[in-house]
Amino acid sequence: MELTNIKMEKSEGIAKITFARPKHNVFNISMMKELNTVLENFIKDKDLKAVAMFGEGKSWCAGVDVGDHKPDMVDDMIAEFNRIFQLTEKIEVPIIAAVHGACLGGGMEIAIAADIILASDKAVFGQPEIKLGFFPPYAAIRLPALIGVAKAIEVCATGKLYPAKQARRLGFVSQVFENETFDKKVQDYINEIKYSSPLIIRLNKKAVKSNIGRNFDKALDSVSDLFLNKLMKTEDTLEGIASFEEKRKPEWKNR
Repeated sequence: MELTNIKMEKSEGIAKITFARPKHNVFNISMMKELNTVLENFIKDKDLKAVAMFGEGKSWCAGVDVGDHKPDMVDDMIAEFNRIFQLTEKIEVPIIAAVHGACLGGGMEIAIAADIILASDKAVFGQPEIKLGFFPPYAAIRLPALIGVAKAIEVCATGKLYPAKQARRLGFVSQVFENETFDKKVQDYINEIKYSSPLIIRLNKKAVKSNIGRNFDKALDSVSDLFLNKLMKTEDTLEGIASFEEKRKPEWKNR
């Protein structure tokens, strides 16, 4: 599929997606299909270390096209929109949303589907759908796990806007950087991940996500089994130990 609404590039294990639909990167069905095509290709990419999502222009993403919510289009829109979250859930490496400017409605839902949100101090978040007579379906599922039920209801039922620093205090934004140095700080953050083995990155994310909601004893058994019977049998873990003892940079094999 030819990409006209988003851009994608990959370098040194980092996939960079850029929303590029002027003027505010508002998603329509066509743009969702493009994003889903790109995300689907990431699922089996074993060289991948992280996915980072950026936005061009004034806004990161100001939502989903209101025209696509009309009764004759809404079934297709929801199917493509839901597919975004089904695919992000299957990606085994960290997904980073590097958010500047407005991140509203469906845009905020895509951002909170990421594992990590890095925000410019000029970023603004919100789910203003209620003002137009809607609710945000994915946010209704995801936000309670991120910020608790009471705050999730507040976000969805009031349509309030939250500056980046307030969003961080709520708990769904990981880091806030000054707008003037935002791009550099995001790149520095990505470089921290880029340093490591893609296999070990995947195992770290699996250790966290596969045990959410489990009974403590079962979770501890599961993560110990992953550590002893998977991690400790990888060449890259042994290489990590050797490189530490030999005081040198590791040479990852991704196996």
